[in-house]
Amino acid sequence: MTKLCTVILEYQNPQMTLETIDSLRQAVLPKSVKQLIVVVDNSPVPDGSLKKALKKYKDVKLITALQNTGFADGNNLGIQRGLKWGAKYFLLINNDIIVDRQFLVQLFKAAQGGADLAVSKVYFAKGYEYHKDRYQPDELGKVIWYAGGRFDWNEVFGRHLGVDKVDTGQYNQAKIVDFVNFCCVLIKKEVFVKIGLLDPAYFLYWEDADFSHRAQLAGFRQVFVPQSRIWHKSSGSSGSGSQLHDYYITRNRLVFGFKYASLRTKFALLRQSLKQLLNGRPGEKKGVLDFYLHRLGKGSVL
Repeated sequence: MTKLCTVILEYQNPQMTLETIDSLRQAVLPKSVKQLIVVVDNSPVPDGSLKKALKKYKDVKLITALQNTGFADGNNLGIQRGLKWGAKYFLLINNDIIVDRQFLVQLFKAAQGGADLAVSKVYFAKGYEYHKDRYQPDELGKVIWYAGGRFDWNEVFGRHLGVDKVDTGQYNQAKIVDFVNFCCVLIKKEVFVKIGLLDPAYFLYWEDADFSHRAQLAGFRQVFVPQSRIWHKSSGSSGSGSQLHDYYITRNRLVFGFKYASLRTKFALLRQSLKQLLNGRPGEKKGVLDFYLHRLGKGSVL
């Protein structure tokens, strides 16, 4: 029997989390796979509804953090629980996801074929598209959010392939990618054993890019699996374009860039960050300031 630990991070949206769990439980488990779903509740003051609702599931365990530990450390709590349980595989999945019934079968097929990290094709859930007026009614649910990741080291930015495009089969080829998005990723235990867990310095955003890069440097294969399909209620927790979003994206991009980029790119980041400090939006200014003051982890925005 192969053990799979699925980790879901909850933050002040128990209903959305329960919908994700219901969707997961309807998915087909590969043969000889036993699943433990670990829900990490990062809500500082849980209302008790999630704990009550999960009591009916024997294969779902709840960890109540009683504080917002961030995306990285929240997932780390779940991963550590899975390691103690003896899991060989880990599925990290957002709490705002609807899955295709065969998505996990396809991820395991890729893992058995040599992928160390296997990532799904991600669509926008209906009504969550960035450009809602761009699509015909029959195209909704087919708009791509992630079809593989390519990293631009000159700009220090990870780009989702296919984003905002209607899926017509143009991204149906499995391939090695620069980075996997932690919206939904299957990871072998050996990856954590060799490179460690998610870096809590990021708290929110860029932790998946950091983990992916460390995995790549360690020689692990990161594979996009287009036959594995899920739907994402994008920005369900933080809100794209909010001050919170601006802060963590700005600060953590600097953390990542100064950790891994070339000297020339670091100089470019320095110049750009000084411009943001003077002329950026409030969240960007605070993000730059906190980076240079080494206020990492949660930082000062929450």
